[in-house]
Amino acid sequence: MPRVAGVDIPNDKPTRIALRYIYGIGPKFAVEICRKAEIDPNIHAKNLTESELSAIGGILTNDYVIEGQLRRQVQQHIARLRDISCYRGFRHRRGLPVRGQRTKTNARTRKGPRKTVAGKKSVKEMR
Repeated sequence: MPRVAGVDIPNDKPTRIALRYIYGIGPKFAVEICRKAEIDPNIHAKNLTESELSAIGGILTNDYVIEGQLRRQVQQHIARLRDISCYRGFRHRRGLPVRGQRTKTNARTRKGPRKTVAGKKSVKEMR
């Protein structure tokens, strides 16, 4: 497996797909990186030469914020929102959806598994 920017990219996929395994690189940037490095985006990653891999690595380090640096940046943005106590920061702090989604139903990914609350006993059962 070729290693680019500290990430092992899969051998058996075209370069434009394999580059997406790097955090911060999506479909558009993957094709753009191939174009800048003058590499055919459809060549499989295992067929890339060392010079092509180093060209891709150079482009990534100079022109893009990726991997650890990007993850750190995202966490800093979220921490800033929490610190200034804005609505979005409050939602992050509480673990609720941040972008206006409904929470009466759905939102299970953010809220976690259901917490069942016991119902009140009826009047008939108390007699």
